Amino acid sequence: MTSKSLISVERLQVHFSTTRGLLRAVNNVSFEVNRGEAYGIVGESGSGKSVTALSILRILPPTSRIGFGEILFNGRNLLSLSDKEMRAIRGREISMIFQDPQSSFDPIFTISNQIGEAVSIHRKLVTKERDKHITMLLRSVGIPEPEIRKNHYPHQFSGGMKQRAMSAMALSNSPELIIADEPTTSLDVTIQAQIIELFRNLIKELGVSILLITHDMGLIAELCDSVSVMYAGYIVETADVYSLFRNPRHPYTRALIDSIPRLDLDKDKLVSIPGRVPDPLNIPHFCVFQPRCNFSTDICLGGMPELLQVREGTKVACYRAQRGDL
Repeated sequence: MTSKSLISVERLQVHFSTTRGLLRAVNNVSFEVNRGEAYGIVGESGSGKSVTALSILRILPPTSRIGFGEILFNGRNLLSLSDKEMRAIRGREISMIFQDPQSSFDPIFTISNQIGEAVSIHRKLVTKERDKHITMLLRSVGIPEPEIRKNHYPHQFSGGMKQRAMSAMALSNSPELIIADEPTTSLDVTIQAQIIELFRNLIKELGVSILLITHDMGLIAELCDSVSVMYAGYIVETADVYSLFRNPRHPYTRALIDSIPRLDLDKDKLVSIPGRVPDPLNIPHFCVFQPRCNFSTDICLGGMPELLQVREGTKVACYRAQRGDL
């Protein structure tokens, strides 16, 4: 963990006990989020992105087990803290914006009630001070007429306004890190652009760090400084965003970028990645992307490659990329 790092995840492993056996959801995952940085984790559904995020807050289901690893936040290993110590961190130092704002709010309470509850857990404010704080929060995320809108119910908010209210709740106790799990999935492109601009402002004006979990490469390109690409529970490439899009090194990263629709190219059909993601109950002992890779050779069957540096700031888990063949 460097001096610039806010949070450092080191060789994290997360498994789930199922009736069919042990499901290996996250395998030896390592990355660092710096202060004031937007860091993205991108990959297909089921790649382990959300499980990694939930592990940071330790809100995984009872069937889960963190088999190995460290999560260092401001130098403290979150995995060694007591439940009481973690409750003091959740919502105060680390907040989370969940994928579906519709299901994140209780429909029978006003927005003010629900943000106020988050505030009351960590701050001892009298009613007048709390109301003033909630109004300020809603104004800071761009909700118009916050003095009036705070007393509305969730069904009176559009999808974009709900996501802004979720952001206000996440900011209610001035956290250092916000984890945003697919924050724009259910929103139209116009509202997505507004949420991206909101996140940029949070980083610039408040110095908040954001860990963005998404399958959307476009969102990564718009918002993030650095990114890790996940596949089948492994991180297969880590780089700054410019280098990743300009010169991706892992075949999976290349395939993801090639599958993005392009208006400037004359293509008859969309590009897809052949094959399927491996069953997490039966992860192969060789490179997990080998069955779908157009560049695989016999060397790829020699075990899962480690994530190694191939140039300044870029790490890749690919034998051929590490040898300079790709």
